[in-house]
Amino acid sequence: MIDIHSHILPGIDDGSKNMGESLMMAREAVKEGISTIIATPHHKNGKYENYKSDIINKVNELNKVLENENVDLEVLPGQETRIYGEIVEGIKNDEILSLSGSQYLFVEFPSSHVPKYTEQLFFDIQMKGYIPVIVHPERNQEIIERPDRLFHLVEKGALTQVTASSLSGHFGKNIKNFSFQLIDSNLTHFIASDAHNVHNRTFKMEEAFNLVAKKYGIDMVYFFRENAELLVDNKSIFKEIPEKIKKKKLFGIF
Repeated sequence: MIDIHSHILPGIDDGSKNMGESLMMAREAVKEGISTIIATPHHKNGKYENYKSDIINKVNELNKVLENENVDLEVLPGQETRIYGEIVEGIKNDEILSLSGSQYLFVEFPSSHVPKYTEQLFFDIQMKGYIPVIVHPERNQEIIERPDRLFHLVEKGALTQVTASSLSGHFGKNIKNFSFQLIDSNLTHFIASDAHNVHNRTFKMEEAFNLVAKKYGIDMVYFFRENAELLVDNKSIFKEIPEKIKKKKLFGIF
């Protein structure tokens, strides 16, 4: 299994505090059945700045430690960049890092809203040859209230990644229900952990996929797992035609 979103690098954001904690996270990931994980530290979120070259160096360091400790996990470089108007310039200046050097680029929205310039920025990003992947849209207040905002972005080529812990109910019943509605409406393409530690923000990947299998069948599990593999291989992912979420169903009981 491949996990495309984690905060496993030590001491650079609100994830792992030190190498010892990174090792604990790595061992927990292996227990979950994860063989490859993309390290995606926060960037430009108002508190943390982690640039491309620094992340790559940190990933190389962690992989050496994992090899020495006989932990069978491969860490790949990535970045979780908070949306800002100069992302394209950041790509040009070699500051922005796509997921494992692929065409896929994580973009994080503020938790409360979707900036008005998002659609134009996403167009510009795609014109540069990258595909924006919106992280945890199920936890964005404006998207919850106005899901058409997400529909139009996906319709125009953006992808999305739902958090495993959202599906398992860690963030509450409403977010859990909304996460499944994103799957129902073909508005998400990846499930990833967004793991920060081994305590209150851990992986939950196995639990999430079990829930997906129970609700949709094993083929949907393969859909998400294969998309993660295709992303790492920098190939075109599988996606279905997006549908609008009906507001009357927004927080319906499944």
